Amino acid sequence: MGGQIGVTVTPWGTRGSLPAPGPESRRYGGNTSCVEVLCDTGTLLVLDAGTGIRRLGASLKGGTPCEDGSSNRIDILLTHLHMDHIQGLGFFNPLYNPEMEIHIWGPASTARPLRGRLSRYLSPPLFPVHLRSLPCKLFLHDVPNEDLVVGDFRVTAGFVCHPGPTVGYRIETPHGVIAYLPDHEPALGTQDFPGDPEWTSGYAIAREADLLIHDAQYTDAEYRTHVGWGHSSVSQVVAFAGLAGAKHAVLFHHDPVHDDEALEAMLAGTEGVNSGLEISIAAEETAYRLERGKLKVAPVATPA
Repeated sequence: MGGQIGVTVTPWGTRGSLPAPGPESRRYGGNTSCVEVLCDTGTLLVLDAGTGIRRLGASLKGGTPCEDGSSNRIDILLTHLHMDHIQGLGFFNPLYNPEMEIHIWGPASTARPLRGRLSRYLSPPLFPVHLRSLPCKLFLHDVPNEDLVVGDFRVTAGFVCHPGPTVGYRIETPHGVIAYLPDHEPALGTQDFPGDPEWTSGYAIAREADLLIHDAQYTDAEYRTHVGWGHSSVSQVVAFAGLAGAKHAVLFHHDPVHDDEALEAMLAGTEGVNSGLEISIAAEETAYRLERGKLKVAPVATPA
């Protein structure tokens, strides 16, 4: 790191819909959506709580500094409450530590508050432990309309095109901008995509992002039979990233039927489409390092 202070973004789960572990997904991972955003100063955000959050919890030594000077706060930002994005929540070790202060944020709903909606999963018969029984200091919040400041990060949430209340997150840091849109269909209802940026779902979240983590569940052929399902094709990701002026796009929310070779073929199909855009495949053992607006991509060692 050369003594520089920076931000490290690490996917711990990259799949959509349901886990897909096995030898065919060894290179890019089989856990569902979970991404760690960690500043060297200690500020920690967890994006979504798919099955990948179990391994993240096992690796953590602390969290964001609290007002009393301790490093025991963790903020979990849920994009929505589909099962693949909350399935690992009950297996997140810090929830069982009474010294930890856990804040869970999620999109507002007119039906039930966030606590009530999460309790439908974290309670018998679906899960043996009630949400109210977790020993940590637990706080649940609807994502506010205004920006949210957590340590060194300024977080902006915005509703995006996906079934049910779903948000994307824009994280502004001293070292660059991270946009997280794991379930997103910006091309829905448009004849020519992309169109006017101001009328494009997710544009404000992704605008000029240094790192754009975006839904890329389908090939172009697959998308034609999945219009309205709330996901994107790889070519739509490239077009959306170009419209937003993003610097690096990470293909995310991999379809569970796509093995490693299929993902690499999808990436190969983007070559030469947008020469100004860097593109990579989200993998569970790859970290994205931002230092003063410069991005480095490197494998990292992660615990079993």
